[in-house]
Amino acid sequence: MIKFEKVTKRYDDGTVAVEGLDLEIHRGEFFVIIGPSGCGKTTTLKMMNRLLPLSDGMIFIDGKEINEYDIHDLRWNIGYVLQQIALFPHMTIEENITVVPEMKKWSKEKMKQRAHELMEVVGLDPNTYSDRKPSQLSGGEQQRVGVIRALAANPGIILMDEPFSALDPISREKLQDDLLFLKKELKKTTVFVTHDMQEALKLADRICIMKDGKIVQVGTPQELMHQPANEFVKQFVGDNSFRGEEMNLGKFLLPIDDTRTTESSITVSVSAPLKELLEKLSDEDQLAVEQDGEIIGMINRQRIIQYLSTRLQKRGIANE
Repeated sequence: MIKFEKVTKRYDDGTVAVEGLDLEIHRGEFFVIIGPSGCGKTTTLKMMNRLLPLSDGMIFIDGKEINEYDIHDLRWNIGYVLQQIALFPHMTIEENITVVPEMKKWSKEKMKQRAHELMEVVGLDPNTYSDRKPSQLSGGEQQRVGVIRALAANPGIILMDEPFSALDPISREKLQDDLLFLKKELKKTTVFVTHDMQEALKLADRICIMKDGKIVQVGTPQELMHQPANEFVKQFVGDNSFRGEEMNLGKFLLPIDDTRTTESSITVSVSAPLKELLEKLSDEDQLAVEQDGEIIGMINRQRIIQYLSTRLQKRGIANE
């Protein structure tokens, strides 16, 4: 879907922001780029929609080099969400959401239907919010509008540059959950930049860790935790020396879902080690938790991330 071949970004003062990047992002994948400040992650994102020109190398989308696309067609097919969402203050929420569809000359009926459909997806009642102005919304609500505005014209790719970093923890977690739902429902190719490892582990299909403009390791959350490429990755992900320990799943169980707890459901012991849980969750959305031969609840990856967050905090391991 998106392919980087030896991509370098060099500024006039000689600063090399990204050097020799080789990378492939698959169709429908939620791909997270993470690393310390100044590692080149935002530069990498901005080169995809030609906000920044490449110094060397090539980027391909669907097998076509990005410079071969008409710039408007390219950007219309790439939704973009920033930390500073920059909604148009004089426009209503519905008008903000339909900016690109209007540029693409959608009918008024189609634009209204699309805006209302997306507002409902993220829990904003269209009857309440359609005619409001951005100043009448909370920060979290504005950011939800920013996310669905990027989706309004049904682009094939979504780029997100630390979109939740300025939000309070409750709003941030709600938006992460919204993204997980959208990810499952819409299956958009999403490239998400963050500095928060817990956020990356929660959301990503694969994670790219960068340092000094170069890729250090690309892998699934499970691969990064269990097979770190070097000490930098190990420290950045967090010291998971506890990953073989038995977990007390009782505190993290979800209610039993009768549609999932059939004879064919994948089950796990209530005292299973973390490594076993992560391996099974790499192929399943959630697992049935068993104790003394009975199903006592369900567990998913988000609940495991909650456990890891608690453990990391107790051990004093901070995110970059």
